[in-house]
Amino acid sequence: MSNRSKKKAPLLYRCIKWLVWLFYPKMKVFGRENLPDGPAVIVGNHAKMNGPIACELYLPDNRYTWCAGQMMACKDVPAYAYADFWSQKPVLLRPFYKLLSYLIAVPSAYLFNCANTIAVYRDARILGTFRETLVKLQEGAQIVIFPEHNVKYNTIVYEFQDKFIELGKRYYKRTGEALPFVPMYIAPRLKAIYLGKPIMFSPEAPIEEERRRICHYLMQEITAIAKSLPEHTVIPYPNIPKRKYPTNRSEEESL
Repeated sequence: MSNRSKKKAPLLYRCIKWLVWLFYPKMKVFGRENLPDGPAVIVGNHAKMNGPIACELYLPDNRYTWCAGQMMACKDVPAYAYADFWSQKPVLLRPFYKLLSYLIAVPSAYLFNCANTIAVYRDARILGTFRETLVKLQEGAQIVIFPEHNVKYNTIVYEFQDKFIELGKRYYKRTGEALPFVPMYIAPRLKAIYLGKPIMFSPEAPIEEERRRICHYLMQEITAIAKSLPEHTVIPYPNIPKRKYPTNRSEEESL
């Protein structure tokens, strides 16, 4: 095992995590039977910070979450946090959020480095992300990924960036085994996490075809899970006003 996987989280982080668990709404996990016993990639909707928080608190301990590398380096947090979280805020409020982006830099970097995370980048450093992820998978860990980006798919999820499917190809090359990808729907308003049936990577198919096939399945399955549940507010990927949040019935009502 790697040195990082052997290290125990610092006491301060464990205290903060306990406080978050104490005050954050308690969530139930449904569909645990769909989660493989061994290596897997769990793919879900981001639901703002609810996704990472819920997974850190309620998914198995032998699990690592892909995290934007910029949120793990103090100098990079302000620009990334403002652009990703608050750039669409009303003009008059933007100076406040710019200041806030600097105030959260140190605590954000500390928390994300102490949590079970793997840094993700959009440049050549992504190769390091893949290497570390494959090591964790070979150790039997599961990887959580929130791949949405700001292109709308439907009222439940935004389209998935598909480069993470490359893990299936690289894992098969190293182990000769097919990697399962598990859909996950985070429903904060229902205080629940739902795990769907996994889809297996097919090493015989072209990688571009697998990216389309697996991402389509995951987005469709997450949507189907959400639509099957009682009516509730969906926490969307983009940072829009709460009054504009859709429900899992929004599309049906608009017909």
